[in-house]
Parts: sequence; C-alpha cells; structure tokens
Amino acid sequence: MEILWVLMALVMLGFVLLQVSRRRRGAVGLVEPGHPDAADPANYGFAREEELDVRMPGPDQDLLDVLDLVQRTQDYRGAQQLLAGTEARGERRWQRIQAFAGAASLELRQRPGGVGETPGGQWLRVWRAEAPKDAGGAAVHAEFLVQQAWRTATPGTDEFRIIMEEARAACGEAALLAPGDPVPYIVELSVARGLGYPREEFEQLWLKILDRAPHHMGAHLAALQYWCEKWHGSRELAYSFAEAAAARAPRGSLLAAMPLFAVFEHLPEVNLVSGFYRSEVVTKAVHGALYAVHSAGPDDPMQAHVRHLLVFFLVRGERWAEAMNQLMAIDGHVGALPWTLSADPAAEFAVYRALAVAGYEANGGSPATLPH
Repeated sequence: MEILWVLMALVMLGFVLLQVSRRRRGAVGLVEPGHPDAADPANYGFAREEELDVRMPGPDQDLLDVLDLVQRTQDYRGAQQLLAGTEARGERRWQRIQAFAGAASLELRQRPGGVGETPGGQWLRVWRAEAPKDAGGAAVHAEFLVQQAWRTATPGTDEFRIIMEEARAACGEAALLAPGDPVPYIVELSVARGLGYPREEFEQLWLKILDRAPHHMGAHLAALQYWCEKWHGSRELAYSFAEAAAARAPRGSLLAAMPLFAVFEHLPEVNLVSGFYRSEVVTKAVHGALYAVHSAGPDDPMQAHVRHLLVFFLVRGERWAEAMNQLMAIDGHVGALPWTLSADPAAEFAVYRALAVAGYEANGGSPATLPH
C-alpha cells in the first residue's frame, strides 16, 4: 500500500512539473471558440468541422459521384463501370472497393429490412445476382462480408467465425475471376487476422500478394495488423515487418512510412514520459514518413493516409509548422487513421488542427508565413 501511495505521489509531482514547464515555454492549450486568445483555423482556409468528409482520407470526386448515383438509384452499374476502368493493381481500386463495400454495409445497418421493407445495400445483392462473373462485384462482396463481420459480431464468437468463413469463400471466388488481381488476397488478409491463420498459412497468402503487387501500400497496412502485438504477433515482429518494407521500398514509394504505422499501433495506453513523441524511435519513423510524402507522386492516393498520421505525431511532438504543412495538404477529409478510431472522427481531427494552428501562431506563425 505504501508503494502505491509513493507511485501516486510521483505521478502527481510529474504532472505539476510538466504544467510548470509548459507555462514557462508558453504552452498551447484549448479555449472556447470566440475567446480572445483562440486561434481561428478558418483564417487558413480550413473547412468547418461540420463540412469535414469522414468517408475518405482524401479527394476522389469520381468515386463520390458514383457513390451518390448508386445510392440514389440503387443501380450498381455505375460502380461496376468505375471499377472496370480503374487500374487493377493500383491503390485506388482497393480504396474504391472498400468504399463501395462500406457504403453497402452502412446502408444495411441503417435499413436492416423487415416485413414489406427492402434492406439497405440491395444494389450489391443485385450486382452479384445479375453479374456473377464480374470480378469487381465479387471483390466488393468479399470486402462487404469482412466489414459486416467486424461491425456486427464479436471476434471469437460463432457468429463472427461464420461470417468470416463466408468471406473467405468469397475471396476465393473473386480470385478465380481475376487471377492477376491482388485485391481478393488483400481482402483475405483481414480474414486471416480475424480467424487467426497460422503464420505459415498467412505467409503463403502474403506471397501471393507480393507476386502481384509487391509495393502495394494498402496491402502492407492490412498485413501489419496481423503482426501487431494485439493480434497474432508482437511489437518486435511488427517493427521488423514495417522496417523490412521500408528498406526495400523503391524511390517514390510510400512504404518508407511503414515504421510510423508500426509505432502508432504500439503506442502505450498511458504515457507519462513527456518527451516520448520526440524520442529516437518516433523521430526516426516521422522522418521516414516525411521523406515518403515528399518523394511520392502527387496523385498517389495513399499520400493522405500518411499525412493524416503525420499530423497526429507532429502535433504530439509540438512540431507545429510541419503539422500545418500536412494539414494544408489534407484538410477537408478525415477518413483515415487515427481519426477513424474515434466515435467522432471530425471532432477529433478538429482538436488536433486547432492545436496545430495555436502552436504555430504562438511561435510567430500566421497565414502569411505559411507556404502555399
């Protein structure tokens, strides 16, 4: 009991010292909107919180237009045509398949159907019935089942296992329809995590993806989850996987940012070390991610994922100007880690954005000094 009291006293002392230190440095804190000391994100042209798009990490107007059409008309053919015209092995096709599957899953959740009522997501069922040989529809259906398992059932239960087994079979069907397509195997990575594939079986699945799309960032992020400590690996295995991906990344690839995602997945739940976000492991991972976004092509759809995570780490590390540079590139969309882990992604993002603006201005920055 005495040891417990000593530990509590040390924690409280550390907290007090941290506040004193921050006051001496001119600490940045949140105040109510309209307060004279409040920094206004609108001065930088940032979107209002209620205007933030929580569906995607970055812009894809073609996808938004087609999603709106499909959901308004319940006609799947727009989605079918968009996927048919999207590069099979590219990142954007994987993102679009996730978006269509997510839209159908959300519709079903909102309208589960009943007596005399058509369930939501009916357009996906019609798509599979009318075009059973369409590879795009098969991939969307497989991803839909995966998302249904995670959203409606608890891992480890019979219900979860049954849906995941159905998803596994759907992945196999989708793979047969498009032998060179990596997407069915990328979808199966989530099945492997949920069902707990043995490592040998998981590695065989991973090799199939590497044969088809060795530098696919979305696939690497999905595989990283399996190797994390909270699933079927450890901190060391996750770091090793991420660092190996970064080491073999070709110039212009965002795989150099993989270590930052590994660090994020293993953040301590309670952090009592004020300098953690300036530690060597975090700093090295942040620099790798900054290098990745600076060297990647401007149209790389995975850039937004990396930039969103950079905002989180740069704000935590009080690197205000660098955080502002990332915000200028991604503002308006919040459908990415870490915001999607929150019950209100837009509000979570808005807090970090406000801190970045306040920190930037507290250190002499202004809209005029920010590069455009």
